[in-house]
Amino acid sequence: MRSPRTKPTVRRFAHRALLPTLVASACAMPLQAADLLTITRDALQNNAELAAARSTFGVVRAGHDIEQADLLPQIGASGNVTHNRQYESQSNGAGSFASGGPGAGDDRYNSASLTLEASQALFDARNRREVERSERQIDQETYRLAATEQQVLIDVAEAYFEILRAYEILEARRAQERAIGRQLEQAREQFEVGLIAITEVEEAQASFDQSRAERIAAESSLQVNFEALERLTSQRYQSIESLQEELPVEPPAPNSRDQWVAMAMENNPLVLAQQAGVEVSRSGVNISQAGRLPTLEAFANYQYSDSDSDVLAGHDSSSQVGLGVNLPLYTGGSTSAEIRQSTFQLESSQYEFEAQRRDTVQQVRSLFTQVSNDVSTVEARAQAIVSNQSALDATRAGYEVGTRNIVDVLNAEQNLFSAIADHAEARYDYVVNLLSLQQQAGTLDVPAIEEINELLEGESVSFTLPGGAGYDEAMEIGEPPSPR
Repeated sequence: MRSPRTKPTVRRFAHRALLPTLVASACAMPLQAADLLTITRDALQNNAELAAARSTFGVVRAGHDIEQADLLPQIGASGNVTHNRQYESQSNGAGSFASGGPGAGDDRYNSASLTLEASQALFDARNRREVERSERQIDQETYRLAATEQQVLIDVAEAYFEILRAYEILEARRAQERAIGRQLEQAREQFEVGLIAITEVEEAQASFDQSRAERIAAESSLQVNFEALERLTSQRYQSIESLQEELPVEPPAPNSRDQWVAMAMENNPLVLAQQAGVEVSRSGVNISQAGRLPTLEAFANYQYSDSDSDVLAGHDSSSQVGLGVNLPLYTGGSTSAEIRQSTFQLESSQYEFEAQRRDTVQQVRSLFTQVSNDVSTVEARAQAIVSNQSALDATRAGYEVGTRNIVDVLNAEQNLFSAIADHAEARYDYVVNLLSLQQQAGTLDVPAIEEINELLEGESVSFTLPGGAGYDEAMEIGEPPSPR
């Protein structure tokens, strides 16, 4: 275990969010047994949930730019060109046109106009506080992205070690089936020569059928876990590296539950995201209160118009420069209601932060206890294998001299292989629980995965999976989308 870390910053999490870009070049590997680090890099590059989180982070960043734009100069232009046609039918009492006689004025003419406008907010508390809220939202989304990355890391590690766990259990079940199968054949031979009764053959047959069913279930579990890894990485692996037999099983460092809790309060991205959410809600209250404040802006505009009308020909232009102020006096009570609404939202986010804090504390304490107990459990499970092997040897010796029956031998064999399977369970429980503890403490990252990766050995675990075009087509999970 590494030493406790200092309190993270938003920049640190933002840097970690760029990690897949830095390691993408290392993903091209030759066809060989994949290790945990290689598969982790594949997941960081291809995982759909993580890609969605990165896109969501981009949405929030773009939202900040939108809010920031309201405080910058606003410049606009508009214009039009118009063809006019005018009909006149009014006349005076003498029969001449009101305009001075027949043919006076144009019935067709063209006109054009152009308007340029510019404004700059000088004092707009609401927009400025909306920019501040968008900055707090970026902080919150940075922590959420970091939490998603950590979740991907733990999901990949769990899937990887679930495969190895299922493989070791399968190997134990296969060995159990072979051993009981040999015992069944021996019982049949002894029955044929009259040394034992048919009941002992039936007992051996029942044990064999049970071991066969357990072996089939173990094969199914291996298949399911192998395919779960494909969902996380969008890659298929023919083999992966196995865990060292002599796994160093040590208590978590630091070996203090309170220190782990303190690390979690400083580093857990979910806790920090909820804490940032409180600040987002507090900014919402400030925005609502700013609705009662005046706004001040500077403006300038220029207007130009031209016409070829015979009645009024030529162009006209004008310009304005000034200051504009707006003070809301009464909004029908909407501002007060908005303040109450945002205040309740702040209160809700504070309770959500407290709930996340309590949940994290409970998770850290539970995982620390589990890891500490796993250390003793692995040792006890290893000793149980030794004890059950000795018990099996003694039972077989008693069976050969007639003091034990075949049922005793079968039970001893099942106990031994169950102890082997339980030992595999305990070893992988230790590794996964240790990584989960690091996740809750907020210290799970690629270097932590590298430390676990060093506990793997060169021997690979291969898998015989169903094949054929039909199976490959059914298992195809599809290409990722191309949003651009």
